Amino acid sequence: MADAPSPQALRKPHRRRFFWPGGLSTRLLILTALFVALGGALVLPPALATFEEQWLLDRVRAAELASLAPEVAPERVVSEQLAAQLLEGAGVERVAVQEQGMRRLVLGGRRMTTTPYLVDLRDQAPGSWLAAPFQTLFGGEGRRVRVVAEPRFRKADFVEIVAPDTELKRDLRQFLLRLMVVTAFVSTMAGVLVYLSLNFFLVRPMQRITRSMERFRADPDDPAARIELSGRRDEVGRAEVELDLMQGDLRTALNSRARLAALGEAVAKINHDLRNMLTSAQIASERLAALKDPKVSQALPRLERALDRAVKLATDVLTYGKTQEAAPDAGPVPLLAALEMAAEEARMSDEGVRLVVEVGRAEQVSADPDQLHRILVNLLRNAREAIERQQGRESPGEVRVSMTQADDVSLVRFADNGPGVPERLRERLFQPFASSGRPDGAGLGLAIARELAQGHGGDLTLVESSPRGSVFELKLPGAPGPLRRRRARPAPEGGELSAKP
Repeated sequence: MADAPSPQALRKPHRRRFFWPGGLSTRLLILTALFVALGGALVLPPALATFEEQWLLDRVRAAELASLAPEVAPERVVSEQLAAQLLEGAGVERVAVQEQGMRRLVLGGRRMTTTPYLVDLRDQAPGSWLAAPFQTLFGGEGRRVRVVAEPRFRKADFVEIVAPDTELKRDLRQFLLRLMVVTAFVSTMAGVLVYLSLNFFLVRPMQRITRSMERFRADPDDPAARIELSGRRDEVGRAEVELDLMQGDLRTALNSRARLAALGEAVAKINHDLRNMLTSAQIASERLAALKDPKVSQALPRLERALDRAVKLATDVLTYGKTQEAAPDAGPVPLLAALEMAAEEARMSDEGVRLVVEVGRAEQVSADPDQLHRILVNLLRNAREAIERQQGRESPGEVRVSMTQADDVSLVRFADNGPGVPERLRERLFQPFASSGRPDGAGLGLAIARELAQGHGGDLTLVESSPRGSVFELKLPGAPGPLRRRRARPAPEGGELSAKP
């Protein structure tokens, strides 16, 4: 089977649309600075709005107190000089009050040439309240502000003042500068503390885990590559524990793989030499068969069967030991013809174990012909040998093959009337060197068959098994239509196949 592409081959180059440093520590520092600066920027508008509101309210209270002077003056009138002093002390140009629906000017200065903009402190919407200081800062020079507020020192509907916003603008700028300095200092200190905390609790442990993974990847046998557990009980501690366990499991698996590779290479060499020896023994047995000695003729069949089993065992081990199975070259294959050839090689016969094929000659499957032949031979041979080993059989052995096609999938079922698969072998039935139920078997037939089926994108499964027999199902993707022309093939010499027309 072809090797899967490496992770490096699957990795695609990623083009960055903007600069973004690769280190986690650097990214954390940049993000911390950005978020802390954003938090400080969000504090500025409400702080400026509060400062302006309080500044205007102080002017209103001072003007309200100044407006009480005419109430206690003789004839409720003050001189222009005193009025100017009161207005200058309050920092305003005009003071008016409204009582019982009547608005009157209490203190007034020179005549205004421009219309002031209005700020009503009695009821301000959140949006206009936040936008007011920026309108003051960027509204131009020489403007006046008209402020309306609730009275505190007299009974009236409201108190109204008019004042130049030059001093307000100057005080706002100074307050903004101080606020920016304080915010920058607090944000820097908070950012540094947050960064150091996250770097200590998250970044440094992740860097330590990353270094351990890199060292382990470079050299799994390096003792320094093992992660040192910090004993933490949070997610970082759990990650360290899982990484330590994974490294231990991988070291064990790699050591086992290295030992198995060395063992497999040795077994391959031994099998190669063993096949040569067995071939020589088969040639010698053929020469013995030419002799007319009755004792030799009596012992020769057992010798030939033993040699055949030994050659088959060596061949199966060498076949499974290949590091790479060729990719299947799938195409339409007549299933009946493939079963005929596989039955002949698996030694199916009417005198022994009979094969009953419930497949029409026009039925096809999509598979690699050679690999399909190996799958069928392994399945039929396993069924025949299991039936022949069954003691006390009364009915003749039989393997029945049928096929269904649906949803672009071919399902080939192999049902035998043998002894069934023992319960202890079912879980590891398709594992190599583990599923053989006979003393002279290697347990590779079903493992090879399933590997070849999965190489086609299909599978081989045990559907059911009981003392009355077993049913295997071979799944092959791609279901070609029936042949347009019938092809007549002779039956194998071992016996006839019954097939649907």
